[in-house]
Order: sequence, then structure tokens, then C-alpha cells
Amino acid sequence: MNMKKTLLLATALLTLIAVSCGNQGKKKAAAPGAPEYTVVEAPQVDLSAFPVDDEGYIVLFDGTSTNGWRGYGKDVLPSRWAIDDGALKFSGTGSGEAQTGEGGDIIFAHQFKNFTLEMEWKVSKGGNSGIFYLAKEVTTKDENGADRYEPIYISSPEYQVLDNANHPDALLGVDGNRQSASLYDMIPAVPQNQNPYGEWNKCKILVYKGTVVHFQNDVKVLEYHLWTQQWTDMLQASKFSEKDWPLAFELLNNCGGDAHEGYIGMQDHGDDVWYRNIRIKLMD
Repeated sequence: MNMKKTLLLATALLTLIAVSCGNQGKKKAAAPGAPEYTVVEAPQVDLSAFPVDDEGYIVLFDGTSTNGWRGYGKDVLPSRWAIDDGALKFSGTGSGEAQTGEGGDIIFAHQFKNFTLEMEWKVSKGGNSGIFYLAKEVTTKDENGADRYEPIYISSPEYQVLDNANHPDALLGVDGNRQSASLYDMIPAVPQNQNPYGEWNKCKILVYKGTVVHFQNDVKVLEYHLWTQQWTDMLQASKFSEKDWPLAFELLNNCGGDAHEGYIGMQDHGDDVWYRNIRIKLMD
């Protein structure tokens, strides 16, 4: 067998191993009240294939390609997510969180640890979405013993994306903690400097060794600290409390898992939403 054929066979074997083993995960014995779950480990994209801009940010979406993006719990990008005039748009179904087969939340297929994430977003009138970070893909078993993906937001903090003036969620929660740029259901964004629906807003999220900072339109609007008593107390006061949602509490309390890393993603909440100029800068 010549060298070329040998290399081709080796490559094919490595690909087969990656495909057969890539979606395996480690089963976890959950805390009392929570079901046993698995954190899925899937193949990650090679960041060296993505351009780096003049400021040292890796460009995750440049308005021309959806390379690296896929559905949460899926191998491909759902068809309702598509490029629209240089933005990554979700075309709404009007079904809220009742996601349809051609929709669903999306992630960039690489797990990040310490970083600054930037993008711009806009929503339709009454629109709702969210930006996730340090997310994991988590499965449990349904009543027939088949794998079922749990919602992305039970393992990930959420930077709220919302039309504050027209969506009822803006009036729920506590002190505005469900309005745009808030840490959803936990910390309100102050000041609340959102541009109205149909206009672009700037988002920046800094994550560094447990310190998290949200910015909206170039203004710092909140800061908090993961894996601390403060974080646990906030979870206990939210809908993700140990009593109300034990699996979410366990996953979020150890957000990012033992390695403290995870995916970034965007939410299908049934409404039209656009994202553009998505880039990330890694920190040691």
C-alpha cells in the first residue's frame, strides 16, 4: 500500500472515531430531587479557521457565513436561522418558547472559558430572545428511556434580549431583572439604556475567572461573581432555586462544569431577532 492510501485510511479512521465518540458524555448522579443527567461532549470547531480582526477578536460571524454555528442538541443550523442583510436572523414562529422543528436555540460549536464577547442585536416589536454563555448540552431520559435535551438556559446564565416597551416580560420578575441586558431573572441592568425595537443595540459580556460584567450600548450595566455564595443566593431567590428546579440549580451553581467553560448561544423565543458582528477575544 502506498503512502497516499495509508494516509487516507488513517484520516478516515480518525474521522470515524470522532463521529462515533464525539457525542458521548459523562453521566452525572444528580442531587436529591433532580434526575440523572448527561453532559454531552461533542466535537468542537477549530478556532484557527476563523479570522482575527485588528483588535485581536476572533470573528465568529462576519455576515457572510454561518460556519461554526449549529442548533443546540443538533448537528446543523436550523432553517429558521439564516443570513439576512449581513445579520444572523431568526424568523419568528409566534409560538414563544414552544420551539418548532425547524427552529430552536443555536450555539457556536466551541467551548470558551475566559473571554470578552461582543455583538449587536435588534428585535421586532414585542420581541424576546437571549444570549447564553458557559452553556452545556445536557440530556436526561424521557418516560420511554430515550435521551431528551434539557433547555439550554438551565445550564447557562442569560443576557436578556427584549423589547422592553412592548413585551410583558419587562414588567415581570423583580425590579426590571427581565429587561434587556439583565442577568435574566436575577440582576437588572442599570441604567436601562436600551434602544427601541427595530434599532441596533450593542452587547458586551466579559467573563474572567468567575467575574461577569454585562454592557449595553457601551455602558456597564451589571457585575456579578460566579461560584460564590452571592451566586448561590441569587439562584435560590430565582425560578432556578434548589426547591423549584433542582437540576437547573445544580447545573447553574457549578456553571461551566468543572472546567468552567461552555458554549455561547442565542435563543429562539418565537420572535424575529437579528444578531451581527459577533466576535470574541480570549483571555488567559
